[in-house]
Amino acid sequence: MSELPVCPQCQSPHVYEDGGLLICPECGQEWSPSARSGETAAEFRDANGNILSDGDTVTVIKDLKIKGTSQVVKVGTKVKNIRLVGGDHDIDCKIDGVGAMKLKSEFVRKS
Repeated sequence: MSELPVCPQCQSPHVYEDGGLLICPECGQEWSPSARSGETAAEFRDANGNILSDGDTVTVIKDLKIKGTSQVVKVGTKVKNIRLVGGDHDIDCKIDGVGAMKLKSEFVRKS
């Protein structure tokens, strides 16, 4: 079993793991294990340079053809509750009338 670090906020040694997070029961601080190993999380930015985070609402800034169909995601389409992922496409989301999609952050702006 690996040794867990102390809490970065209150320095408590009583840290425990819950799912994918480390939690301090004394101050309530939660952080990811990658933060303890010195790794930095990828930073995703929209077309205007604003930092995106999970759960944000974004607006499509360009007509996007959907591969394999004749459908198009129109300019101005609002996409709620995005999820950021790594890889070729940065955003996993559901678009009303289209379904589950993967988008690149360069084609959206934060609402």
